[in-house]
Amino acid sequence: MAKILSRDHKSSRYNYAPVPYLISYSGYYAIHGAYHISKIGRPASAGCVRLPPDHARVFFNLVRRDGLRNMQVVIIR
Repeated sequence: MAKILSRDHKSSRYNYAPVPYLISYSGYYAIHGAYHISKIGRPASAGCVRLPPDHARVFFNLVRRDGLRNMQVVIIR
């Protein structure tokens, strides 16, 4: 999967669940909004970084403005 930006994405791997403001960064891994706010921070996906939709929108717009090629993702566990 190529790195992509998709404002209104649907997950083909998870029954076309909505993943708003998707920013893919490595294979099927992405940063995106999640509507189940209470589950953020708990295991619920195969490795995506989930954000409240408002935060995902702000981040998405920053990446779109500055360019996907200029984004670097560093995950610290």
